[in-house]
Amino acid sequence: MNGFLSSILTKRMLVSLLMGFSCGLPLLLTITVLQAWMQEVGVDIKVIGLFSLVGLPYTLKFLWAPVMDRFTLPFLGRRRGWLLLFQIILMLAIAGLGLTDPVADPYLVAVVAFLVTFFSASQDIVVDAYRREDLADNELGLGSSLYVNGYRIGMLVAGSGGLILADHIPFSMVYLILAAVMLVGVITTLFSREPEITSGTPTDFREAVIGPFVDYFSRPGAWLLLAFILFYKIGDQMATTMTMPFYLEIGFSKTEIGTVVKLFGFWATIGGGLLGGIILLKIGIMRSLWVFGLLQAVSTSGFVLLANVGASLPLLAGVIAFENFSGGMGTAAYVAYMASLTNKRFTATQYALLSSLMGIPRVLASAPTGFAVAALGWSSFFIFCTLAALPGLLLLAVIGRRELSADTVF
Repeated sequence: MNGFLSSILTKRMLVSLLMGFSCGLPLLLTITVLQAWMQEVGVDIKVIGLFSLVGLPYTLKFLWAPVMDRFTLPFLGRRRGWLLLFQIILMLAIAGLGLTDPVADPYLVAVVAFLVTFFSASQDIVVDAYRREDLADNELGLGSSLYVNGYRIGMLVAGSGGLILADHIPFSMVYLILAAVMLVGVITTLFSREPEITSGTPTDFREAVIGPFVDYFSRPGAWLLLAFILFYKIGDQMATTMTMPFYLEIGFSKTEIGTVVKLFGFWATIGGGLLGGIILLKIGIMRSLWVFGLLQAVSTSGFVLLANVGASLPLLAGVIAFENFSGGMGTAAYVAYMASLTNKRFTATQYALLSSLMGIPRVLASAPTGFAVAALGWSSFFIFCTLAALPGLLLLAVIGRRELSADTVF
């Protein structure tokens, strides 16, 4: 026990946790919180669905990831220099989003929200590279786990805290407060160490851009693996995109949503992630992906029941507990699988590519969800999201037969 605690209570592990917090906080500011703001002021549900497109930078960040591998800014070093720059601009963009008006100028809201997601995605790129280079191989699993937990705490502060605050103060003030909270990331960057370069850096921009892709796509079944990453969580992500308008429409208050969905759901996700990590070590990645993928699909169907029953807090708590618990387990295996596919020489760009694909369903597939709800109704929409899990499971079956990464353990 003492050895375990001493491995956690180190400066590098604390940095992983705090950088995760800094990366997690901006995510929901352009999704859940912005949706609640637009729903409250009467923006059309179809427009709310289309606003998912502002998250495109999360799906395309591999396009500019090589810039951070190749070039070093003239302050704080190769990783921390870029990180500080992105964090300061991100704070300003979040504050600027709070000063916009979703009714009077929705186009300006979209532009500023896009800037938030762009600089948030850029921060993610550098933090992923920093974590991989700062931690030793035997520390990477624990460091990544703390990063994910920090990420979820950041999402909790923005999602649950932001919504609860919005019941008492204007949304504009909520965004200004959360912009100030981003100082946690700035301070962490200033007081952390710059990772040592042990594996060399790209000698030119061509190597930084082309090398990671040549390495990845030279593998057998590379496209099949990308398709699986794209579709594994698509049903779960489509459903999650529209849950905020769903909760509000069936009669829950913002405080109830912030308390039950965000706060209670947060601990369910943490518990699912921890249990998922234990199961992952016992049965391996491929079997875990099967078990957790099936649980994710079943948990999405719980929203169908909630749509038919209505605003029942006990039922909401049960649905959220199951959905977040299974989602936490699925994410544990999902992240472990992506990590197992990267080449350490090109970790930053390859991980950016894979994590970008992970975000595509949240943006592109989720954009028309408002139209789907308007056409199908809530119950049929969530049934569709449940069935959307099938393509990912079918691809997993094909990958399993090819025995790709069947025995890999993160």
